[in-house]
Amino acid sequence: MFDLIIKGGPVMILIIICAIAATIIIVERFLFYRTLTRDDNLLLARLKPLVKSGQYEQALQSCKNSNTPLARLAESGIEHRALPQEGIKEAVMNAANREVPRIERYVSALGSIANVATLLGLLGTVSGNIRAFGVLAASGAMGNPSLLAGAIAEALVTTAAGLIVSIPALVFYNYFVSHSNKLVVELESSVGDLVLLLAEHRKEAVRAL
Repeated sequence: MFDLIIKGGPVMILIIICAIAATIIIVERFLFYRTLTRDDNLLLARLKPLVKSGQYEQALQSCKNSNTPLARLAESGIEHRALPQEGIKEAVMNAANREVPRIERYVSALGSIANVATLLGLLGTVSGNIRAFGVLAASGAMGNPSLLAGAIAEALVTTAAGLIVSIPALVFYNYFVSHSNKLVVELESSVGDLVLLLAEHRKEAVRAL
């Protein structure tokens, strides 16, 4: 392992940093999305009966106890329940605009890492080839075999390392983009259902008067 790093030259250090950063982002996003889905399902199961029965204070407390985007959107909708239905929707959408960046956090950075790792591999290839041609220029047609081999190794190792980091990062980037878009759609659908529940309960309360 250390031999490959040494053969790759200084560019390998930057590629390793990209690999570490990509791994951290991938693990963090997986844990975030898994926890988010689980917590949102539990929250919805608690909120719907509370809203239907008009227990808004308990519903608000459930939202405050759950640190998820859905909880914050639901909290905004419940707090603005006295407004007309369009007003509730507007309040919820304003809250949603603040939550979407949290759902998509670090995903664009992962895409950038995939591109940078590829370019770093290319840079290592170019620098290795420059060294190889330098060896040939300094030592004649055959060159110094050990120096020439070291330069070629730098070119090949950095290319391979850049691709090894870039390909998984790009795959996970596309997966997370798709997953985050799906979560946003599900979030909008869940909050839309909640807004309808709030509006229906208010109409029932008005009829009861």
